[in-house]
Amino acid sequence: MSETSSFPPHKIIGVAVIWNDQKQILIDRRRPEGAMGGLWEFPGGKIEPGETIQECIQREISEELGIVIEVGEHLITIDHTYTNLRVTLTVHHCCHVTGVPQPLESDEIRWVTLEELEQFTFPKANTQIIAALKRELEIGHGALGIGHGE
Repeated sequence: MSETSSFPPHKIIGVAVIWNDQKQILIDRRRPEGAMGGLWEFPGGKIEPGETIQECIQREISEELGIVIEVGEHLITIDHTYTNLRVTLTVHHCCHVTGVPQPLESDEIRWVTLEELEQFTFPKANTQIIAALKRELEIGHGALGIGHGE
């Protein structure tokens, strides 16, 4: 085995719940080829050595969507094991600051409301993000209070 760490391999992922001024969330659909192809997800990616989670999220969103965001409050951290991969998702609320989102590394992107998220098929680990967003809405707390880069 070429891995020096445990099996399955463990990846730490920074994940963005990106809000716009209309209180919509940006989601993207994975390309059909590859792992979990065709499923919708909250954008993000693997942390690089020496990077903070916030830096990872900003870099990944710039690379994947071509936009600038402001990383806000931590929402949830999720540990999930798929058949051949273990992931730790560190999820933050984010605000869209500038740029027009483009699907640079995905098949499609959409702005949706929290209520509309149920209409899309997400990887299993992402369902906990949706549940956390709904809990915050129920208690009247959440992303909508973070700044918009002004």
